[in-house]
Amino acid sequence: MNQPDRLAAALQRVRITARVFHAGGFCGTGAVLGERAGGHLHLLRGGRLGLESGQGRLIEVMGPAAVLLPRAHRHHLTTDVDERSDAATVDLVCADIDLGGLRNPLEHGLPDVMVVPLDQAQPLATVLELLFGEAGGQGCGRQVVLDRLAEVAIVHVLRHAIDRAEGRTGLLAGLAHPALSRALVRLHEQPSAAWTLERMADEAGMSRSVFAETFAEVVGMTPGLYLRNWRLQLARARLDEGATLKQTAREVGYASHAALSRALSGSVP
Repeated sequence: MNQPDRLAAALQRVRITARVFHAGGFCGTGAVLGERAGGHLHLLRGGRLGLESGQGRLIEVMGPAAVLLPRAHRHHLTTDVDERSDAATVDLVCADIDLGGLRNPLEHGLPDVMVVPLDQAQPLATVLELLFGEAGGQGCGRQVVLDRLAEVAIVHVLRHAIDRAEGRTGLLAGLAHPALSRALVRLHEQPSAAWTLERMADEAGMSRSVFAETFAEVVGMTPGLYLRNWRLQLARARLDEGATLKQTAREVGYASHAALSRALSGSVP
């Protein structure tokens, strides 16, 4: 029996977006911040790049590599990381990204900066070459293609993170767990179902007590709180799309639109 796709249900319901604002040569030093206040994706084709965070921490990145900053995080990029050499020009793609908003559990547990060497993720290397091929042309729809390829790159980074999530806390760590992932996939697929702790534990093939303890330890919150946050994330997205409160409450598993309204305003539903 094939293992269920651990990311598909979450990504189908919470849209990841990217907007490429730089694609080409980068030389020297500068704050590479785009137009929006969300996270960033940097794809380095080759060479060496320094990333300095707002706290003064310097990370040296050797290309080819992908650098994902899931949340707004002020940072500077520089090619002059070695004082003994002149600043070099590197090929770089930079994009503003949005992983679904601050309340999206997809972001929970992701570090401020993730660096993925592309020799560890060959599909990412293929996406990088496609990006630079598109960046060097002037074909119709160029910006759209660049943005969609950047979104594909983010999915590959998340996939890589799941494969190496051992020892971390958050959704990706939960999706990496053989038992918890079964319950999480079902929660993502069926948010409106009448979920109880016992039913979640059954999906994971665990006792209620072991499931609750393991879930809290690995995901970083109780199963009930995770389900509540997931439903509210979906509700906000549907309301932004123009759905009514009544329709949204039914879709995400609330007994009434009043209960959903209270939950959205911060009250206990």
